[in-house]
Amino acid sequence: MNLFSGTINQLEHGLAYSSVKQKVIAENVANVDTPGYKSKDVNFKTMLQNEINLSSSKSKTDDPRHFDLVPSKGSVNIQLRNYSYRQNGNGVDMDKEMADLATNQIYHDALIERISGKFGSLNTVIRGGQ
Repeated sequence: MNLFSGTINQLEHGLAYSSVKQKVIAENVANVDTPGYKSKDVNFKTMLQNEINLSSSKSKTDDPRHFDLVPSKGSVNIQLRNYSYRQNGNGVDMDKEMADLATNQIYHDALIERISGKFGSLNTVIRGGQ
């Protein structure tokens, strides 16, 4: 039995994506001076497709005690960017990383605000409208 609605589950998947994206950006920034380092990026389309495939391929059961045959989390697709911005072969563009960081922060904040609103609504229902 699923305690929360589908919306909260989708917000949870969005937060997982945002977390992975944040880690990849932090790794890229940390390696800005590493010779030969190629920057990485998280492929959102592949992650989304994996989640859609997982949700559509879940087994249909008649008894809530049955287990799903498919794991609940999809794999993360992190890809290398094959760019060299410096003579030492480093492929980190700090302007792009900072722009990605700001975009990811806005996305994360929007998800947090939305999930807080959902939990606030649930809290109101539990209290009986008070």
